[in-house]
Amino acid sequence: MLTEQRDINAPASAAWQFLVDTQEWPSWGPSVCAVDAPARCIGPGARGRVQTAAGLWLPFQITDWQPERYWAWRIGGIPATGHGVEPIGPQRCRVRFLIPPWAAFYRPVCRQALRRLAALAEGRGGPGTTDP
Repeated sequence: MLTEQRDINAPASAAWQFLVDTQEWPSWGPSVCAVDAPARCIGPGARGRVQTAAGLWLPFQITDWQPERYWAWRIGGIPATGHGVEPIGPQRCRVRFLIPPWAAFYRPVCRQALRRLAALAEGRGGPGTTDP
């Protein structure tokens, strides 16, 4: 897996909340426009669908779950990104996206997502925030 990561000046719990709250995904995920899921926050085996920036609705399923640390999913039946959070201090964490090798083209999107997520978790922005 390829990795994109960023250290964030916020508790790991704050970053984790943005990663699991489907209503927040469009605020930090450049490729996600909308989410349709039975619950606001994902958990093990959760299913739903995401609307991509191209306008397509694709089904998703959470395939790997480590509470407050990591989750991965399949989108449209294809293994997609993993999302990890590691505390590196009381008010600091490292967020890591794991990208399948076949999706190397997705690295710049993940870098942008990490910038947006950092701005949100550090309190510099709100929903719909673009690059700080």
